[in-house]
Amino acid sequence: MAFLYFLLIGAISGWLAGQLWKGGGFGLLGNIVVGIIGGIFGGWLAPKLGIGGGGLLWQIVIAAGGAWILLFLISLIKR
Repeated sequence: MAFLYFLLIGAISGWLAGQLWKGGGFGLLGNIVVGIIGGIFGGWLAPKLGIGGGGLLWQIVIAAGGAWILLFLISLIKR
């Protein structure tokens, strides 16, 4: 069940990051995949920066931030 919860948060954060990113990112499915990977990245990076939290909304914000950073890095590589 925790895995499905993780996928849901990644999907929501990927969609959110795609909405915030100019150009829409990689489409809905691509943004969901980026959101899942970004959630892993954001979950790894947040404690290292001393950013803590616990609720569902906070987890979505952290995962969306990770997805946004990942979209930014991918856009730099694509150029």
